Amino acid sequence: MHSSVFIYGAALLLIIYTLRWVWHLFTSPTRAIPGPFVARFTRLWYFKHVRSGSFHHENIALHEKYGPICRVAPNLYSISSPDKTVYGIGSKFPKGDWYQGWKHPSPDRWTLFPEQNMKRHAETRKRFQNLYSMSSLLSYEGYVDDCIDIFINKLKQFARSGQVVDLVHWFQCYAFDVMGEITYSERFGFLDNGDDIEGTMAALDRSMLYSTLVGIFPYLHPYLYAIMEKLPGTGAAGRTYLMKFVQKKINDRNLAKKQGTHDMRSKSADNDVAPQDFLDKLSEAQQVNPEKVTPYHIFMMGLSNIIAGSDTTAVSLCSVFFHLLTSPSALQKLRQEIDQKCPQGQRVTFKISQDMPYLQAVIKEALRLHPATGLPLWRVVPEGGFHIEEYSLPAGTNIGINTWVAHYDKRIYGDDAHLFRPERWEEAKENDKMRYQAMEANFMPFGLGSRTCLGRHISTLEMSKLVPEIVRTLDLDLTISKEQWKTINYWFVKPERLPVTVRDRDTMDSEKVL
Repeated sequence: MHSSVFIYGAALLLIIYTLRWVWHLFTSPTRAIPGPFVARFTRLWYFKHVRSGSFHHENIALHEKYGPICRVAPNLYSISSPDKTVYGIGSKFPKGDWYQGWKHPSPDRWTLFPEQNMKRHAETRKRFQNLYSMSSLLSYEGYVDDCIDIFINKLKQFARSGQVVDLVHWFQCYAFDVMGEITYSERFGFLDNGDDIEGTMAALDRSMLYSTLVGIFPYLHPYLYAIMEKLPGTGAAGRTYLMKFVQKKINDRNLAKKQGTHDMRSKSADNDVAPQDFLDKLSEAQQVNPEKVTPYHIFMMGLSNIIAGSDTTAVSLCSVFFHLLTSPSALQKLRQEIDQKCPQGQRVTFKISQDMPYLQAVIKEALRLHPATGLPLWRVVPEGGFHIEEYSLPAGTNIGINTWVAHYDKRIYGDDAHLFRPERWEEAKENDKMRYQAMEANFMPFGLGSRTCLGRHISTLEMSKLVPEIVRTLDLDLTISKEQWKTINYWFVKPERLPVTVRDRDTMDSEKVL
């Protein structure tokens, strides 16, 4: 008797749920938005295509087929233009539920990147953004120079040995060591032997894969994380490892202070006095105002530097050199500018690099063609709804633009938007101001508005100094064809490999003289 009541009750609930779902499907104001048929019913279509690792290309194709807005899952709609209402300064659109996959399940373990609470994000960002300003970061230029010297010498060793070098790996080694210097006043040591020290890179990759996929079904995250963090080799375990890694660095610094073996660095940028690193600056801020800068803030910012500070720069550097090495005329033009602006024997300072317009155009065009992130930046429509194109989206709807979609928009960048042509920026600036403004508005390699990447100036500093030093010092030759360039997209669109042979240009010049 009781079992029959239970069965009938369950069946009735299922019928009611199904009828409500069907009713919503046919009455929702978003029902007319086009997209793949299966995507109307389940997020599994989106999950499958993100899991394939090439959604940045598929997302472009979706908009070419369906237009400026298309459905990729129930309540997930991809848009093709970075609408200012959604992404501009002062936007009322919080981040979507996909970002929950990037959070620690414990509510007291939060970081800036996935933070959905707009007020807490704004207050925290305001509190720490001066640490990431370009004027502040220029005090670290010497640290970047040290890492560049080690990297260039390492590449020269490869030139002598004739060894094939995978730049994907070595650019990440460079970016990790720079972040180590800036954050903790010590390199992690990746550049010394190219080793993945304590599995940090592998842990980061696993964490990235886990967060990207579980974010599509965020309600599963607390349960999966509790299981997977105990299993070695999983993304959850990788994130736990990175958290322990950062906490150990902080504990080591606190112990050194207690033992009197560490002194706060001077704020002076004088070459004889090392600048304060992030950890010291945060510790000093905590001493001044312990209520606003807590031990957790110090941990959170240190973790963010590691997670966001290596992959973005490494991916961007790979894009720069892939496109240069497959565009000989652009490489030659850049080399001429570098030789003219900064003669041999003189260090390429950040200031000098900003006086190299073609260098900046090369970097910009490479970041346009291959931005680091390759999934939609999901935002939630606030109370009152939102009207876009001919559609009215109710509150709670998730919409997002993929940086790749914005950067390959032929209406903005022309029919040759798929080509690497740094000259397009200067041409538009000189001949078509309105088009140039549209190009700038669509250019979003570091995000948009109040959620723009906090560390973008670090990446700019690293690239602006390393690219000219490599170009004028070394000849790199790709050992794969342009068609063999493959990427995998789990949030960051990472090249699988970028193998090159290296020749030392100084040695080549000496041989010519002889």
